Amino acid sequence: MDGNGLKARIRDRKARVGIIGMGYVGLPLAVEFARAGFTVDGIDLDPRKVKAINGGRSYISDVSGGEVRELVSGGRLSATSGFEVLRRTDCAIICVPTPLRKTRDPDISYIVSALEEVAQRLHKGMLVILESTTYPGTTEEIMLPRLAETGLRPGKDFYLAFSPERVDPGNRSWHTKNTPKVVGGITSACGQMASLLYSQAVERVVPVSCARAAEMIKLLENTFRSVNIALVNEIALICDRLGLEVWEIIDGAATKPFGFMPFYPGPGLGGHCIPIDPHYLSWKLRTLDYQARFIELAAEINGGMPHHVLSKVVDTLNRQRKAVSGSRVLVLGVAYKRDTSDTRESPSLDVMKLLRERGARVDYHDPFVPTLPAGSAGPGPARRSVPLTASRLRGYDCAIIVTDHSGIDYQAVVDHSKAVVDTRNATRGVRRGRNKVTKL
Repeated sequence: MDGNGLKARIRDRKARVGIIGMGYVGLPLAVEFARAGFTVDGIDLDPRKVKAINGGRSYISDVSGGEVRELVSGGRLSATSGFEVLRRTDCAIICVPTPLRKTRDPDISYIVSALEEVAQRLHKGMLVILESTTYPGTTEEIMLPRLAETGLRPGKDFYLAFSPERVDPGNRSWHTKNTPKVVGGITSACGQMASLLYSQAVERVVPVSCARAAEMIKLLENTFRSVNIALVNEIALICDRLGLEVWEIIDGAATKPFGFMPFYPGPGLGGHCIPIDPHYLSWKLRTLDYQARFIELAAEINGGMPHHVLSKVVDTLNRQRKAVSGSRVLVLGVAYKRDTSDTRESPSLDVMKLLRERGARVDYHDPFVPTLPAGSAGPGPARRSVPLTASRLRGYDCAIIVTDHSGIDYQAVVDHSKAVVDTRNATRGVRRGRNKVTKL
């Protein structure tokens, strides 16, 4: 099939779309393409995800089970752990994880594995898109040479592009369909083909000059957030030493109608993107003999915030004439952000680990995370969320608000706790017991 044939199949919604990786990025994307009328094959090595999708169930809060069930029953969406479906796929989109190694170097092994599967089944007229966040140059330097080994020519026989995912778990306003989609191709024809595909399923496509530009755009977005969060976290540390409340300072500054954008401090960074993505850029620049000083300083400040939370807990317990060792502590919220179940890189887990290392007896409550796997918050067995009741709160020496889920009654938390450390300003509206609350 030539380029005109692929274009016609995309416009007619007859193109078959294969999505590799059915996690927080892949499943919502698969649902949008299926809703737009495409037939979608989801590929994932986790048999539990495959079984859930084919059974019409969702394991991601942003996608309803009813929606999955309707698309599966209508023949628009199916899942498999095998890659042979790629032989009949017109468009293959790679949405696999890109973690960091312990050395803080990029680990693109999941991309390379998915690429190998695609390369073995690459056929004329196929569009291949990478969505996994990575360093600038990955699509051109890693993806292109392997696909070109097949003898097919990019922009002529097959099409290759990068389009960064912009998923924000739990965001009810911005989701896959209405979030603008940046697209950059290896060639102009590649970029146009990828833009055509996405334009069928999302409201706005933003073409850029090349894949490397699209890769850099994603890293700028998350580096911007990382650096600004680090700045306001340092302001929080400064205010603490000056005897000021950082939340009042930020609210006052935010009244300026120009030249200021409010960011808010917290117990550290979480999620798959912001704590990780800037390191991809920093690593790439080290290979070019350049030190990304802002990125590395931001990582240092943000990475130190769980220790600052620990120091607040220590001070709070000291005022009760209690040591950390042997104290009972309740952590409120282990997801990395409000009203989600996503615990990836959550600072709550770091706080729990630090407290346990110092001998505290730590429980947690999170309505979105009923269980934590063994070892996720330091050595030990799996843990379960405890009920949040007045009698339980009275049994703890300190409650720490690490994730400010909206469904929690924070007035009740303050009323029934002996002491509260609030890292999110969740107790802003409490009417009684302010003397019990220590803020970040």
